[in-house]
Amino acid sequence: MSTTKNDWRRETPGDLGWKRTARTGERKYFIVSSDSHHSEGDDFLADIEPLYRNRIPTVRIDDDGSVWLLCEGNKPQLVKRGGLGRVDALHRSSAASDPEDVARMSGGSSVEQRLADNAADGVDAELIFPNKGLLCWATPDPAFQMAMCRAYNRWSHRTFTGHMERLVPMALLGGGTVEEAVAEATWAKEHGFRGVALPSQPIYGAANSDKLLYNDDSFEPLWATLAMLELPITFHVSTGRDPRAASGPGGAIINFVSHSMATTLDPLVTLIASGVLERHPNLRAGTVEAGVGWVPWFLEAIDRAHRAHHMWVRPTLPELPSTYYRRQCFSTFIEDHTGMRLVEDLGLVDNFLWSSDYPHHEGSWPHSAASIERLMGGLSESTRAKLLGLNAARIFTIPVPGDA
Repeated sequence: MSTTKNDWRRETPGDLGWKRTARTGERKYFIVSSDSHHSEGDDFLADIEPLYRNRIPTVRIDDDGSVWLLCEGNKPQLVKRGGLGRVDALHRSSAASDPEDVARMSGGSSVEQRLADNAADGVDAELIFPNKGLLCWATPDPAFQMAMCRAYNRWSHRTFTGHMERLVPMALLGGGTVEEAVAEATWAKEHGFRGVALPSQPIYGAANSDKLLYNDDSFEPLWATLAMLELPITFHVSTGRDPRAASGPGGAIINFVSHSMATTLDPLVTLIASGVLERHPNLRAGTVEAGVGWVPWFLEAIDRAHRAHHMWVRPTLPELPSTYYRRQCFSTFIEDHTGMRLVEDLGLVDNFLWSSDYPHHEGSWPHSAASIERLMGGLSESTRAKLLGLNAARIFTIPVPGDA
């Protein structure tokens, strides 16, 4: 029997002894992917104001056939190498040899395809985040950033109207224009959006102490509005700055771990430590696609900082910082074995949300059931039900069937 590099995705111990299952059928859990992605067409910024049309992300093709992605906040990104060099030939050969990888590259290109792929994978609903649309935040110009977010949201609303109880897109907000973000959040609520996404830092680019951060008082109207509207905030990986900060040996891994995933920690610490969540107990905020194994360390570290540096800490929170995470925050994961070993013992069952990351290569689609069985065999039935769908449904007000 032939083998492929995707065979590991099918490996499973099964679900023997489970009262419910992750597989399609009568005993299936209610399952929500708390992180899936658009496959935007080239027209996803078609509604942007004429003032900005010549600045939106674009593609450049060199004389040798090299294809580059260009946008204001990032260095040029090589999408396809020109000529028939060895690296390009190997890449195309590898992709063409496995139909699953080809399917992931084109997955989610229509509503009908999304619904069919989710149904086959056992997924009842999904929170949908940008793919190309992550570049809406890739500019240091706050007004341009907000303009791209507005255009993206109109496109997203047109795309999913009529399906927004099962296909649940997040509305993008720019981080540096509070008054416009408040207006856009209000529009999003009125048009059926169930959550918003903000970049990991409000002004795009390298972090420094002189830049605007989410602990600035100017953001207070936005936090108050989102709390009133009951729109949870999400912070997705690879936002806030160009994640390709390292080059050379190991650069791809360094960038993924240190400059993409880890950056989502910053806004969560900021909202907790600066007192935003204390002032707005109805506000919810979470990290997306960064996993959950780090959360126990994070809670211990933030509480220790609160106690050990009490002489410098301002404001003085009436509760330990970890209390606000447990009460108001959440984090999504795909296949995080460390997090699953600790989730019940540390009382984090209500804070973690499973995702398939459809249709991305690092995700579990189209073998999500096998991934879940590898991951959740040691958990209780009630814990599995919460992680797989009930937590996401509670936080994002997604309708749940009566037998879930």
